[in-house]
Amino acid sequence: MSNTRLPDRLYRAASVRELDRIAIEELGIPGATLMARAGEAALELLLRIWPRAKALAVVCGAGNNAGDGYVVARLAKGQGMNVRVADLGDPTRLRGDARGARLALEGAGVQPVPFAPAELVGAEVIVDAVFGTGLDRTVEGRWASAIASMNASSVPILALDIPSGLNADTGRVMGEAVRATATVTFIGLKQGLFTGDGPDRCGRIHFHDLAVPDSIYQRRPPDASLDRLENFHAVLGVRPRGAHKGRFGHVLVIGGDSGYLGAARLAAEAALRSGAGLVSVASRVAHAHVINAGRPEIMGHGVETKAELNALIRRADVIALGPGLGQSSWARRMLESALGAEKPLVVDADGLNLLAENKDARLTSSSVMTPHPGEAGRLLNSSAAAVEADRFAALSSLVERYLAVCVLKGAGTLTAVPDGGLYVCADGNPGMATGGMGDVLTGVVAALMAQGMRAQTAARAGVCLHARAGDLAAGRLERGTLASDLMPQLRILVNEI
Repeated sequence: MSNTRLPDRLYRAASVRELDRIAIEELGIPGATLMARAGEAALELLLRIWPRAKALAVVCGAGNNAGDGYVVARLAKGQGMNVRVADLGDPTRLRGDARGARLALEGAGVQPVPFAPAELVGAEVIVDAVFGTGLDRTVEGRWASAIASMNASSVPILALDIPSGLNADTGRVMGEAVRATATVTFIGLKQGLFTGDGPDRCGRIHFHDLAVPDSIYQRRPPDASLDRLENFHAVLGVRPRGAHKGRFGHVLVIGGDSGYLGAARLAAEAALRSGAGLVSVASRVAHAHVINAGRPEIMGHGVETKAELNALIRRADVIALGPGLGQSSWARRMLESALGAEKPLVVDADGLNLLAENKDARLTSSSVMTPHPGEAGRLLNSSAAAVEADRFAALSSLVERYLAVCVLKGAGTLTAVPDGGLYVCADGNPGMATGGMGDVLTGVVAALMAQGMRAQTAARAGVCLHARAGDLAAGRLERGTLASDLMPQLRILVNEI
């Protein structure tokens, strides 16, 4: 999913509420005006996406999100559309701007009715105005049943501000959540739209600032930032004509225990395709003669002892530790040497699993960790489910504990740096959920570090480069994408940054 026209700033729900408060209380923009603008923006988008739609079902909850839905319904009625409005909330409990929006809707000749699945029959588009960003409880009972009916209707859904049932801060489905075709979000982009369950529930994301002054964004810094490959334009620069391989770094990949050589090979080739000048692989002695089979540019070395590995480490600029490393006594020897080398590290896979066994282990800000949720759970003495419940919190805990730049892989890959920066990648696709993709990312990040990037920049740029390469490799055929399919795309894209 690529969202190239969206702003970079991402916010938690509390931060967006503060932006609303600043706009209303300090800048004097009435809340009713903001609600009217939200309804107008939503209907304009709806008609742009579905220009032939004539029948609209708007499902409303009990707060300001419902108020936005009432405005959409009133404006759609004014344009001659067949509009039905179904209430899930108790209309007698409406207050303020939402109550005013409902009264205006009734004055326009539309009388909302209690929700029933039959109210969706015949609709060409459903507008989801049930829950806003303040949802902090599990969706149950008739609320969950209504959302399930919306999802089962086979009718496209436009979600207002956020798909109902999705947590705005974590991107987690709160029991049941709308699966929107498109989402239009207001004032500030919610960070939960872009990670966890968010990408699967939001559809195409659209943003409208409701014409608030840009000055309000100076008053409340973002909680995270949206990263795209375009953010890293020209960071590598043009190679001078007199360049030689030594100028672009030497990556040493340590891994490939018995049965897992392919992982080390993928990481090594990805490092080469991402511009590293030299790439070596330290693996088992039995693998030495086959490491560079089919890719002779990779320098393969069979090592069994720390002394043998240390000789290779001394010649390397960056160490990529973990692809296919395993957890044998050999792997533990390799880990000890790598951690004691005082060189920049990219640690992945079993490098992370072994690291998790040592509760006193720490890295440095010049190193990068790239766990998936299962590995992150082990590093935090927790579980993959706990990590996925709040990916942002888990990532912050990893950085605090290990003192390194940390990448949490998954839908909406996150990167956090020790100075407090938090970034969400906007690209990637489900076709990348296959063996070897993480090994490719390890090689990409290591190569960028070898070419002179700081660890935090290399991690962020590497994640975006890897995700965009995956999107190009998959195209419309996500299922069946191989990690090695990314190699030609990496070569193209790395020359664009």
